[in-house]
Amino acid sequence: MKIFLAQQNYHIGNFEFNTNKIIEAIEAAKAQGGDLILFSEMSVCGYPARDFVEFNDFIGKCQNAIQRIKAHADTIGVLIGSPARNLHSKGKSLFNAAYFLFENEIKAEVHKTLLPTYDVFDEYRYFEPAYEWNVVSFKGKKLAITICEDIWNLGDSPLYRICPMDHMMEQHPDIMLNISASPFDYTHDEDRKSVIKANVLKYKIPMFYCNAVGSQTEIVFDGASLIFDKDANLCKALPMFEESLESVILNNDGSIQCNIIEPANRVPDKELNPTTLEPQLNIEQVYNALVMGIKDYFSKMGFTKAILGSSGGIDSAVTLALACKALGKENVRAILMPSPYSTEHSVNDAIELSKNLGNPYDTIQINDVYESFLKTLDPIFKGLPFSLAEENIQSRSRGNLLMAISNKFGYILLNTSNKSELATGYGTLYGDMAGGLGVLGDCYKLQVYELAKYINRNRVIIPINIIEKAPSAELRPNQKDSDSLPDYTVLDQILYQYIEKRQGPAEIKAMGFDAALVDRTLKMVNTNEYKRNQFCPIIRISPKAFGVGRRVPIVGKYLS
Repeated sequence: MKIFLAQQNYHIGNFEFNTNKIIEAIEAAKAQGGDLILFSEMSVCGYPARDFVEFNDFIGKCQNAIQRIKAHADTIGVLIGSPARNLHSKGKSLFNAAYFLFENEIKAEVHKTLLPTYDVFDEYRYFEPAYEWNVVSFKGKKLAITICEDIWNLGDSPLYRICPMDHMMEQHPDIMLNISASPFDYTHDEDRKSVIKANVLKYKIPMFYCNAVGSQTEIVFDGASLIFDKDANLCKALPMFEESLESVILNNDGSIQCNIIEPANRVPDKELNPTTLEPQLNIEQVYNALVMGIKDYFSKMGFTKAILGSSGGIDSAVTLALACKALGKENVRAILMPSPYSTEHSVNDAIELSKNLGNPYDTIQINDVYESFLKTLDPIFKGLPFSLAEENIQSRSRGNLLMAISNKFGYILLNTSNKSELATGYGTLYGDMAGGLGVLGDCYKLQVYELAKYINRNRVIIPINIIEKAPSAELRPNQKDSDSLPDYTVLDQILYQYIEKRQGPAEIKAMGFDAALVDRTLKMVNTNEYKRNQFCPIIRISPKAFGVGRRVPIVGKYLS
């Protein structure tokens, strides 16, 4: 049996685009003698559609798309994902479903059982769990079809009380098929391999795993679809961060006609779960995820050009390099906005960076704007000493200028704040926190430095001085980040324990961190939730990003 995996980048709610893409892959597989083709979870409408599925018209368009696709599923079996109406008398009105099409008919409708409600997932808000579990007969084989989370309930501490595959094994399936929309984070590539290996070892039949690719606002899907034979050998791995259509021949005995990429003894046995922040971990994957996140956000929203403030610092430098890669250097405009406290070397570094990248740039002195604000406010400030207010006037002046240029020329402002800054509130609302997309908001400062090194891997793009100098906002004389924040080598590790690992203050202190520093750091995190709540979408690259996947009260007193 010749089985294809179609790893495709969908656009949520763009039914014509998605349907045409699916049909093109079906026709290509048929032309190559394919027996069966798999698409990813919710392939018809895109994932996650969220509250769109509450519109009856949206579900109707999903059903119309399935009818179009069904007309092409004549000599080939087709497995696609879509919401399905719940015709039972109880429960929510929809299922997260897989439709198996063959001979121009819907041969089976399989419903997802395990509906995740953690991190970025909220599926139980919309869908009813499956009522039954049946294999699907196809060309002499019995197919055990599952959807994404359905295969993740193995191990010592299963999250759910049921395992769909256990029920289907009573019907003696020959093949496991899983269609997924499994988001990227820098640990997840290894996690998937370990989970699929565990399933194959438990059930002793091959698995075909088809994952989505592409970015949907803040969530990045990396593809990396996988095929394992019955002995848990990894036989095929589709590329990360790009669309792909690939096939293998499955033999009757469960073996697969292709070279083994990783024998079972080399495939990870458990999920990758770093106990501390490892800034260099899978940094190439992080780079590619951020590039895809920018590129897809712009293309799917109909945007073409970006603007950002280029300060001569590491964050804006890395953001500019990523944006040039994603959008093309000619489509990214850098604006240098020196103030009275900007150093000459920072301006020169920013100019050198743009020359290295080849992107357009402009310099706008904000001294007059800043002085105008001070003069206007003088009757109110009445000679009070210089403080944070004057610092933030500079940042907000820059934000206003960037947004003015954005409005005039149709640019989208890219925000350059990193996760360390967002966590501690080291940023100015309506100033350097302005933007339409947060590029580095899920990257700790230490990871930003690793990204800079990766960008410079073949030649110097980011000037070395930008990487080596002490970070500074340059909003007052001789200012350094270290004046307000602990050293990033310590700060980022504390933040990682609190945000990613969900460790409380006593647990973090027990690791050897200074108790007063832990208390100070966690208080900064909690008291600045109101700032993050007003922030733009952030491209997610970690297991726990700020935004839809992290929900804490703005006015909560815990640890503050």
